[in-house]
Amino acid sequence: MDNLITFSITVFTGFFAIMNPLSNIPVFLSLAGGADRTTQRNISKKATLTAFVIVTLFLVLGKFIFLLFGITIPAFKITGGILIFVVGFDMLQSKKSNVKHLKETHIDEDIAISPLAIPILAGPGTIVTGMNFVSNAGYLKIGMVIMIFGLLCWMTYISFMLSELFIKKIGHNVISVIGKIMGLIIAIIGTDMIIQGIKISFTLSN
Repeated sequence: MDNLITFSITVFTGFFAIMNPLSNIPVFLSLAGGADRTTQRNISKKATLTAFVIVTLFLVLGKFIFLLFGITIPAFKITGGILIFVVGFDMLQSKKSNVKHLKETHIDEDIAISPLAIPILAGPGTIVTGMNFVSNAGYLKIGMVIMIFGLLCWMTYISFMLSELFIKKIGHNVISVIGKIMGLIIAIIGTDMIIQGIKISFTLSN
């Protein structure tokens, strides 16, 4: 039981760090800030639901993908760890993807699919993080990972709907600091994945 609780906390922390609903608020406002409330709600729902479906497919089919392409767990952990570390390092350096600074003169609900759902919410970092958690997990833990990711998608939806209020009450500076803290956590998760991959490769003890 304690192991499951620890696993749940680790999964939640990992997903929260990589998705970071608060730091994505400026992204959402830059893309849909000029839309009416109904359009914003539709965009938020479509973006979070699409992200949930995409990541869930990878979580469920992850093991089959490993078998199909002959991917080993150590190779995945090391490569995935490097990718996640780079994402975290970029966040610490305050580097943003150009796609996150797009300005839309015409609000098209298709922005919910791209760039909001892909690659902002369900990007490589999110997919790799999720697949790392289920790479050698049983069905119970896979179900837990899916549920926790669903919770993060719901939290992201709420943060999008309350985005203007958050910016007004918290301010851009606080959100920036939160983003850097999440970047540090992501870099640590990436480093841990690399260490785990090396340990498995050389059958080293924990």
